Amino acid sequence: MIWETIRLAVQAIFRNTMRSVLTVLGIVIGVAAVIAMVTVGEGSSSQVTADVEKLGTNIVMVMPGGDDQGPGSNSVAKAFTLQDVDVIIDQISRVETAAPYAQTSMTAIYGSESVKTQIVGTDNRYLVAVDWPVVLGRQFLTSEETSGKPVCILGETVRQNLFGNTNPVGETIRLSSLTCEVVGLLEAKGASSFGTDQDDVIGLPMKTFQRRVTGNTDVAMIFVAVRDGQSTERAMIEIKALMRERRRISEGEDDDFTVMDMKQIASMLTGITNVLAGLLSAVAAVSLLVGGIGIMNIMLVSVTERTREIGIRLAVGAQSSQVLMQFLVEAIVLSVIGGLIGIVLGLVLAAFASNLMAIPFEPNPVVVAGAFVFSAAVGVIFGYFPARRAAKLDPIEALRHQ
Repeated sequence: MIWETIRLAVQAIFRNTMRSVLTVLGIVIGVAAVIAMVTVGEGSSSQVTADVEKLGTNIVMVMPGGDDQGPGSNSVAKAFTLQDVDVIIDQISRVETAAPYAQTSMTAIYGSESVKTQIVGTDNRYLVAVDWPVVLGRQFLTSEETSGKPVCILGETVRQNLFGNTNPVGETIRLSSLTCEVVGLLEAKGASSFGTDQDDVIGLPMKTFQRRVTGNTDVAMIFVAVRDGQSTERAMIEIKALMRERRRISEGEDDDFTVMDMKQIASMLTGITNVLAGLLSAVAAVSLLVGGIGIMNIMLVSVTERTREIGIRLAVGAQSSQVLMQFLVEAIVLSVIGGLIGIVLGLVLAAFASNLMAIPFEPNPVVVAGAFVFSAAVGVIFGYFPARRAAKLDPIEALRHQ
């Protein structure tokens, strides 16, 4: 009996193909959007974790600005100095090395080529801390770092924009009024978790950056590499205590700086990614509700159109439960078809987006199954009321219907 009911339901659906297609469209869009958003969100979270692991789980970042001002904010808190970097290395035994860091945007010019890029002031210790080797040329000489000589190391993107595939070492580029010699080329890193190009960078010795670019002695951030086998958490506690002492912060006063390790940064970035993916998925799920309303609407229209047919079936002995089941199955079949198409479309869209964004494609079977079950539930919930209306029709009144 159930197979006969399904057969009749499928026949009724295909008698009005275009109307059925438009009816399931809302379900298709809703399921596809939810699956695509969640899959891309999970892929982004995995990419964030992978990018952080590339930098090293033993990296600690020290930034001016307390937690209430936001990480990295130096609108009120004073910046660090080069002496702060040296003191961290000298007084904290858990630390392998530490490096100053500051950046700004400038236009780099070589011949007739120009490109706006990130200019970073740092030293060789930064390249060691974040494990970023020089693949052509060399690092800064000690004499260049101490004297503030105008030399620079290029990222791969800057090299391609200014020099193409040629060797830039030994050439001279201009940064506004600063002319500097290219002494090295950094290994290509590619895009970060949020799509920013890590290779779109030019590194200058910190003192050169301070004297010739910013005109001050500020250090915007300190990268600290903790020794292998040492506790990052303990190192962070010791760094906080040292910085509070150097910045003369009294007991009971809040820190005017922030110390974060890569685990915290990864957790923060992953949380942001998950929240955004959740919000987008919630918006996408609204279309499932719209699709359910569409199914209810079309089934009500179908009941009205087939009133006479329903009356004949009831008159020749069909039970109300059989009529109810037929219309309910029609609604469920529409939802299931929409759910299946939506799953395929959602996975295809997620795969395309993952490839485009260069993030892992990691479909979640639980999310896929949940979206399918939800689409079927939409059919049951929104299909029940039209089906119940059909089952309660008076056979005599139904036969009179024109």
